[in-house]
Amino acid sequence: MSHLFYFKDGLLVISTITFSYMFSEPYKASVIQMNSKKDLQANLDSAYKRIKESVEQGVKVVGLPENFSFLGGLSMRMKKADKIAEEVPNFLADTAKEFEVYIMGGSYPVPADGGKVYNHSPLYAPDGKEMKSYNKIHLFDVDLDGDESYRESDYVQAGDAKAVVCKNEEIGNWGLSVCYDLRFPELYRKLVAGGAEILSIPSAFTYTTGQDHWRSLLRARAIENTCYVFAPAQTGLHGKNRRTWGHAMIIDPWGRVLADAGEEPSIAVAEIDPNNIKKVRSQIPSLKHRRI
Repeated sequence: MSHLFYFKDGLLVISTITFSYMFSEPYKASVIQMNSKKDLQANLDSAYKRIKESVEQGVKVVGLPENFSFLGGLSMRMKKADKIAEEVPNFLADTAKEFEVYIMGGSYPVPADGGKVYNHSPLYAPDGKEMKSYNKIHLFDVDLDGDESYRESDYVQAGDAKAVVCKNEEIGNWGLSVCYDLRFPELYRKLVAGGAEILSIPSAFTYTTGQDHWRSLLRARAIENTCYVFAPAQTGLHGKNRRTWGHAMIIDPWGRVLADAGEEPSIAVAEIDPNNIKKVRSQIPSLKHRRI
């Protein structure tokens, strides 16, 4: 326990910050890197193969990338949302139960009001039950150049603006987010205030932005929040016009890249150690020194 001192409206305010570490034993985790396209079943088969490969390496937590089950055009994704939202939860539940592993289910479209979808990211337990889920808050509406622009808000409904933390005694406290959320550090401060120790960031980062921003932003979120960052990713071409950066990563609270999947579909495995979180937060107690 520690105390934070700051002034508000001319008055000295004293608040208490408590860090409770939910898990005590290190464990192995894997981030999966995929090249998902328009074939739902083929994507699920690929995800299953990578999950099995991860389990064979002794991991306890497996993470899938954003839109792992379907990465086609925006209108096509909306049309298939009902089918995807029906099949994907069953796949995640059955696979988690079969391999007795925690699965961070990347993200997939779930029908919302007004003909739109949520970009939905769940976390499943080894018994096949969903522990927690999050609907992406920040929507990717950008114009990178004349030939590359994105309007996620045309088909995605933003989720409720709240921080979602899943607390678990085996794997620790997981803060949930998706891709473009990475650019909004205030969300991760909220997650850490809610107890997060591992920041989950499944992504389909564009090649254009990824080559300059991906690694830097992931390391920044790890360092400034003294958390592990767990970032599965999409890679390669998806159809004719969309290209993602790859480099799924696991980064420790000091900002060290422990695992990098490179540019090909694969997995990257690293250890998540609660003692390392405690050590870094003791060495650099910046979370206790906040004034705003």
